[in-house]
Amino acid sequence: MSTRHETNPNPAWLAWQLVDSAFPTGGFAHSGGLEAAWQQGEIRSRTDLELFVSMGLRQIGRSSLPFVSTAFQDPGRLRELDERYDACMSNHVANRASRLQGRALWNGVTKTFLGSKPMTMTEILANPPFYHLAPVFGTLTRLLDLERNMVSRMFLFQHLRGWVASGVRLGIVGPMEGQGLQFRLGPQAEDVLTRCLRLTLDDVAQVAPLFEMWQGSQDRLYSRLFQS
Repeated sequence: MSTRHETNPNPAWLAWQLVDSAFPTGGFAHSGGLEAAWQQGEIRSRTDLELFVSMGLRQIGRSSLPFVSTAFQDPGRLRELDERYDACMSNHVANRASRLQGRALWNGVTKTFLGSKPMTMTEILANPPFYHLAPVFGTLTRLLDLERNMVSRMFLFQHLRGWVASGVRLGIVGPMEGQGLQFRLGPQAEDVLTRCLRLTLDDVAQVAPLFEMWQGSQDRLYSRLFQS
């Protein structure tokens, strides 16, 4: 299964393009529960923000990364994995955010990279019911011939960057502090990758229930910058 463009044979260039903030995935419209936690007084300091992001990385590793890995290994199961992921996402705000980001990624990748591919390739991508981000991410990156460990790092990086960027936009930290925080949390993200890369769908678990509560209350905030 090879879709790599002959004019762009090095997968690193493609990976950098996909994680670039200019690629239209809509990720910066979401704070992953950070805004609600901040407005409710649960995040009061830079230290609290670092703990929040660290906890979030562990949660993503246990709840979403197995779906990314499984979809990457078997992209033909996209529809099944999309339905199963939807069943796991009982939080309506997180569920909605996952669908929005997944569909944006789908549109961006298929129109930019896969639009001219043979029908046999696009058949694998036949209309998942919900377009959840994790299974869509795994499927599309496999079709683009990226390497599995790189894909998992990209997925964790996007969440880490998104939380840090949200903290900057909310004024919890400044831009330089945010970059320092992201740098310090890099080793933790790598540790999450090492621990969670071999997990299967049977290992999916909720390890940060407070995230569910914070993100679920996003719609009830009096004013908000983010969708989730």
